[in-house]
Amino acid sequence: MAARVDHTVVSGTFSLDGETHDVDNNVWVVGDDEECVVIDAPHDVDAIVDLVAGRTVKAIICTHAHDDHVRVAPELRERVTAPILLHPDDRPVWELTHRDHLWDVDLEDGQTVKVAGAALKVLHTPGHAPGAICLYVHDLGCVFTGDTLFQGGPGATGRSFSDADVIVASIRRQLFALPDETVVHTGHGDDTTIGAEREALGG
Repeated sequence: MAARVDHTVVSGTFSLDGETHDVDNNVWVVGDDEECVVIDAPHDVDAIVDLVAGRTVKAIICTHAHDDHVRVAPELRERVTAPILLHPDDRPVWELTHRDHLWDVDLEDGQTVKVAGAALKVLHTPGHAPGAICLYVHDLGCVFTGDTLFQGGPGATGRSFSDADVIVASIRRQLFALPDETVVHTGHGDDTTIGAEREALGG
């Protein structure tokens, strides 16, 4: 059975540097009818469990450790009995939200996470956060970019642990190496394509 992408949107808040904002987050699940991985764990654990729909969860992969992407990760880990995966460069960001819980497995650039016959390739894309990663799935023609790349350009910088020059360099090096037709599934908002964003950012 071929892997597919399932999706829901959950609402909550994002807090950093003394500011709190209301946000809607995309939750992505990649798998088949038997097993899956969850990409990010924001706001509402029940909504994520509903999207999983009884499948075996092989991993909870965090694109980065801002609170609106990892807030319910420890609770989800207990509910579905799956490890949390995060790039270790995001430890100082993770500890802003979870001081009593660590993740389980370190992500590194170039590794692959396999589920339902598909391979999710980890691309380290610092800039929005030091340990930000994207997940490229060649078999499905898509990349999950968290808050690194959106419809309309790079993710936000200007807050703690972020850097505008670094995120643009990450996008050019890692994401613009992908085919133009690659669908971009973002952490917030609508899908786009690598080609559209390459043109908007000037290649």
